[in-house]
Amino acid sequence: VLNGMIGAGIFGLPSKVAASAGVLSPWLFVAAGLLVIVIVLAFAELGSYFKDSGGPALYSTTAFGPVVGFGTSWIYYVSRISSTAANSHVIAEYLSKIGSGWVWFDTPAGHAIVVSVVIGGLTVINMLGVKNSIRTLAVFTFFKLVPLLMLILLGLQFVSPDVLFPEALPTVQDPGGTMLLLFYAFIGFEAIVMTAGETKNPRRTIPLAMVKTVLVITVLYLLIMLVYVVVLPDELDSGATLADVASRIVGPVGAVVIALTAVFSICGNLAGSVLSASRLTLSMAEQRLLPQWFGKIHTRYASPANSVLFFGGIALAVALSGTFEKLAIASTLTRMIVYSVSIAALPVIKRRADPEVSANAFKLPGGYTIPAIALALCIWIASYSKPESWIFTGGLLLVGLALFGLEKLILRNRSA
Repeated sequence: VLNGMIGAGIFGLPSKVAASAGVLSPWLFVAAGLLVIVIVLAFAELGSYFKDSGGPALYSTTAFGPVVGFGTSWIYYVSRISSTAANSHVIAEYLSKIGSGWVWFDTPAGHAIVVSVVIGGLTVINMLGVKNSIRTLAVFTFFKLVPLLMLILLGLQFVSPDVLFPEALPTVQDPGGTMLLLFYAFIGFEAIVMTAGETKNPRRTIPLAMVKTVLVITVLYLLIMLVYVVVLPDELDSGATLADVASRIVGPVGAVVIALTAVFSICGNLAGSVLSASRLTLSMAEQRLLPQWFGKIHTRYASPANSVLFFGGIALAVALSGTFEKLAIASTLTRMIVYSVSIAALPVIKRRADPEVSANAFKLPGGYTIPAIALALCIWIASYSKPESWIFTGGLLLVGLALFGLEKLILRNRSA
């Protein structure tokens, strides 16, 4: 969950949110985190009814049948592709901050090489099996969290009551668009349900992991933004990054450390994306929603090798043809669509659940009140997406529908 959520968002969003909300920025992160918790709680209850991999693919198919299930699954897949493609560009940007000799990384050629090496390397690692993937995630998690915590500890000394409780509150410009950006820093919590079939006691561990981690990350984002606004009070609309914050506190060495932290953070996020998204196409192949080529398991490493390879290839192609901002917005839109369908499936799943499974499921207080609020929230956030994001989503959805039709044609010919 940590690697699914702490990626490029917290490194790229502070300047944009601060430019829109000023000293209110830290509290907007808290507001976004609390809203996301509502969605997380709905997913926590959903996940407690299943022990198999697949996440949204499994939920939507179980409740609404293969057609809706495939559409939801593929849109989620598109979301993982777009976020992976978007975040890989940020690695190149932060590498250019390390020193004057590294500026080349922020050129078109530099972006192309970094994106190719990162996505290609993570694809190979994931083809070597889930244990190697988890070990990689553990390394990235350590290197991303320690410097961020040090930045917080060093920066909190500058926090004063005037910053925490300002007398004159600024007006938030474009609150809907700002919240759309904030949500990009929180999406990804659902990645853990994609590998439920490879997790011990998933009905208990997965709901707790999602809720606890989102709460911790909300506090982490609050503290990072507090440090940002107190260290750079006169530069909130200048586009300054966390590397600039570290440079102000510690000096040039601090900027280098945070730049490397961003690289490790985003690599960890991308590693989690390749791990979870490849299991999505595996699940769809097992449900006969995609050609069986996607369900082939490597004889030596027991990984869904073809699914991993396909995801890596298409993510690389999208990354080389798009920009961070466009891909990030598209990722948020597609995630809201998937969340909406998954939450709508909850009442159907609860009604059809085996009594023994239902008795041990994670139950939300208030019946369907929290899921209903979560569904309305997803629709509200999606309404602020730009038309180009809908076009991007529709284009890749057509690719998925073609593969879906191919599998159905193969099944029909075999039956004949």
